[in-house]
Amino acid sequence: MKILPLLSLLLDYPQQGIIDAQDELLALVDTSDLNIDDKNGLKQFIQHRCSGDLMNWQSEYDGLFERGRSLSLLIFEHIHGESRDRGQAMVNLLDQYKEAGLELGVKELPDYLPLYLEFLSTQGQQNAQIGLEEIAPILAVLACRADQRKTDYAVLFHTLLNLSKAEIDLSDIKAQISTEKRDDTPKELDKVWEEEMVTFMGNEQANAGCGTSNKPSEQQRRDHFIPLNNELQSDATIAFDSTTSAKGV
Repeated sequence: MKILPLLSLLLDYPQQGIIDAQDELLALVDTSDLNIDDKNGLKQFIQHRCSGDLMNWQSEYDGLFERGRSLSLLIFEHIHGESRDRGQAMVNLLDQYKEAGLELGVKELPDYLPLYLEFLSTQGQQNAQIGLEEIAPILAVLACRADQRKTDYAVLFHTLLNLSKAEIDLSDIKAQISTEKRDDTPKELDKVWEEEMVTFMGNEQANAGCGTSNKPSEQQRRDHFIPLNNELQSDATIAFDSTTSAKGV
């Protein structure tokens, strides 16, 4: 899917290069196979974000995706939370990336959504759709939470969900998250800092964090897809707010 690198770019940390490439990005949307609503939504997102101040955009991005866990772009965090099971899931995903010919740098967390989208874009149309379908329950929760926050980032998640062709009842998810407490308030963030840190990927990689994604090179491209085994099945349990019991999507 040629549109996936664009969606990966827009979901990654905002950079000046996105603003500079506005015309090219709009052209990519115009020539894509997206439906008309998704096209219009993406074009409005690009035009709105590129016409504003970059630092304000970056600040809003941090507030949405870096404070609290409800809108985390780390896929397995929505399944395993901070349990040790997440560590094994990421090891398995790393192995699958390697089998497909993709080598990550030590700073990369394999379940970072923009990185996973960039990977799927190298795997052929059908395999990319299958990969999106596997994470559709998570995309649906992110879309509904973004709608709830009234942020235009919601259009990115809804577009990915449409590309997955998964049939998910969003009204049910919206009902489940309607009573969630915001986890990005100073009080809730203090609770997170008080929790014991769990190291998943070894000290070096954990300390490095998740920086700008290391995208697959042309030499790493493989036209075969390695599914995520049992980590992202359609009945996966999504980690909702601690005040809400976890439910399958």
